[in-house]
Amino acid sequence: MLELLTRHWVAGAVFMAAALLALVPLLAADWPLALLLIFLHSPGYMIHQVEEHTGDRFRSFVNTVMFGGREALTTIDVLWVNCGAVWGIDLIALYVAWIAGPAWALVAPYLMLVNSLGHIGPALRFRGYNPGLVTGIVLFIPLGLVTVLTIPATAAQHALGFGLSLLLHIVIAANAIRRARSAGLAKA
Repeated sequence: MLELLTRHWVAGAVFMAAALLALVPLLAADWPLALLLIFLHSPGYMIHQVEEHTGDRFRSFVNTVMFGGREALTTIDVLWVNCGAVWGIDLIALYVAWIAGPAWALVAPYLMLVNSLGHIGPALRFRGYNPGLVTGIVLFIPLGLVTVLTIPATAAQHALGFGLSLLLHIVIAANAIRRARSAGLAKA
């Protein structure tokens, strides 16, 4: 089952994003704008994942370009990060926004904003496109900024959202670096 998911989750993301976006007119009729904005991060992220992971492009880019051919990211890593962590965090954020208030769900927009920087940095460093760069710029930055600027929140709530999203990206990067080092030692 895991192998099936690693091969086909991106196709599922296409259909899930379309289904979630089809709900927006219904939700917009009754939901406050702040809650709707938090909701939009799930299909927004799925659209990004389609650009990023179709044909295993991002994993191949990271392993080949950023880690010199060493396997820093596995297909299982990609599945767990995207379907487990990202979809899970965005779903939890939506429920937190509904129960405790949208200001406590700022992890969703900060996840997008931090991720966009994770695409812009390598684009500048390697002087070219990397999978996910376009949606990171044209989708993540506007939606993330509009959400952060629209939802009234305390400095602590912003720090929590930013801190959690930064922590997730640090854990992902640390795991990739650890695996690449292990692969490099195995080759030596």
